[in-house]
Formats: sequence, C-alpha cells, structure tokens
Amino acid sequence: MFRHVIAPARFFSQVPNEIIRHPRLSSDAVRLLTWQLSLPDGVDQSLSETAKRAGIGKTSFIRAKRQLAAEGYMFEWRRQGEGGRWSTMQMVSNVCLTAEEAAAARDGLSIAPPTDGVPAAGEPKGRAVGRSQDNTRAKIDHPPTRAAAEVSSAPAEVTPGQVPAPLVERGAQALAAVSRTERRLRLTAQDVRALAPLAGEWLLRGATLRDLRDDLTAGLPERVHSAAGLVRDRLLRKMPEVPSFAEQEPLARAAPRAAGMRECRGEHTQPRLFAPVAGEVLCPHCRQDRAEAAQDAAGAIQATLRGAATVRAALRGGVAG
Repeated sequence: MFRHVIAPARFFSQVPNEIIRHPRLSSDAVRLLTWQLSLPDGVDQSLSETAKRAGIGKTSFIRAKRQLAAEGYMFEWRRQGEGGRWSTMQMVSNVCLTAEEAAAARDGLSIAPPTDGVPAAGEPKGRAVGRSQDNTRAKIDHPPTRAAAEVSSAPAEVTPGQVPAPLVERGAQALAAVSRTERRLRLTAQDVRALAPLAGEWLLRGATLRDLRDDLTAGLPERVHSAAGLVRDRLLRKMPEVPSFAEQEPLARAAPRAAGMRECRGEHTQPRLFAPVAGEVLCPHCRQDRAEAAQDAAGAIQATLRGAATVRAALRGGVAG
C-alpha cells in the first residue's frame, strides 16, 4: 500500500496514534476527542456543543463521553460558586490520566513523568571489605519477600477467605479489565485467581471499580518486572479502611449489601454494580439515557405528525380555493 502525505504548514493538531487506533473507543468518541483537542487556546466550548457541531447525536454523544471517561481521556468536576450555583468543569487530555493526575493538571501542577528505569550514571567499584555471604539453607527456607508480603502487610480485620463469592468474582473481573487496558500490568489467569480475593475485599470495604483501577495504575514505572507482585503489593498496601459499621459486624452487615448488588446490562466498558429497587436490570445512568432517547424519538414523531397535518391543511385550502 502506498501513502501520499503532505504535512500541513498551519492549522493542524497532533494526535497520538493510540487515540486513532484505540480498540475500545468508538468512531464518535475519537471524533469528539480530536475535535475538542483541535480547538484553539482560550475557547471555552463544552463537549455537548462540540458534539452538535461535529454532527454527533445525543445518544451517541452520551456513549462516547462515557467511553472517554472510562479510558481516562475526559474528566468532570462539579463545583459550587459563591452565589450557590453549581457548575460543571470538563477537561480532556491527549493521553490517559488517572484521577490524581487530572486533578493536578486542572490545578496547574506539573505531572511527574514516569521513570524509565535507567540506572544512575557511575562506574562499578569493587567491594571494600568483607566477602560474599553464604547461601545457607536458613536463608532459602525463609526469604524476606514472603515475610514482608504475607506477615507484615496482611490485613488484620478481614481475611480474603471471608470475602463473599460474588465479590471475589467481581474482583477477578476488575483485575482482568485492568490487565487488558494497562500493558504494564499483564496478569495471567492464575494471577487473577490468586489476587481476586484481595480485590473482592476492596469492594467489601466500599471501594468502587474506578477506585481499584486508579490505585493500581497510578504512578506506574515505565518498566514493571513482576506485574503480579506489584498488583499484590498495592492491593495490600493501599487497602481501604474498614467502614465504621463493619468494625462491629464486618461480615453480617457487608454480605447482605453485596448480595443485593446487580450488574448493569447496559453498554459499559467495565462492569458496573448497582442496587436495584424494584427488579431493574439497568443502572440509573442507563435508564436515564434510554428515557432521554425515548423522549427525543417521541419529539421527532410529534414533529413529523405536525408537519403532515400542516401539509394536509395546505392541500385542503388549495382544493377549497
């Protein structure tokens, strides 16, 4: 295949290939993001207005916006002004950001680039005194990494074996989703099964899937030598605190809440849990999207009927004349 490309001299935008070739972003999401990134500096235009100018329908816009937020390209914050009025602040990025990085960029703080793993400059030097330690049997039987991971860092309130099975399954799905989206955290099926109880424990303590993803992917080094070890360390070290009600009855109160949760059947890039009230199968966001789409369709039908009535009235007037 031959390609003929002429670089523009002005009025152009640089878009990473990761956005153009993103496997989970729809064409509307890519168009919405690239259009917003191409706006000149100082132009305060909302994503909804950009969608109208780009010819993206309301339902497609909601789906595209949800995809960009799930992949870390779009963030929103609600703020209350001095007069008590609420406003929405939006931010788009040409690279994936975590919630902490997005907040830092919003506040004008610099985001530290990831380390590349290159050692500091210097030349190796010989050992001044002493000799190599012997690899004794005691050191083989008691490696320090196992003691640090299983003894000192193990959670004391709730053990992974006490996590309800539904939350263990949701934790496995969350880890698999992180493994698919972050190339530096590639986990095998065996790793996901081994780490699923710890991820389920996060959900048991009230953490959301977004919280789990952000804490696992925030500030990753450029090179990860052991993805399973890094994920396990962060799951243990960043474990959320036990809620106050769980200190008295940790399992009796948390298990019914987990059993009452249901996975939304709508279109989501990651599994979304919600508490149904009357047997609903869609989360509140999906129900609102469908209601708005039905309202738009009803409005279009009414406009068509009014137009047809106008045409009939005009024809009758012409015949009467």
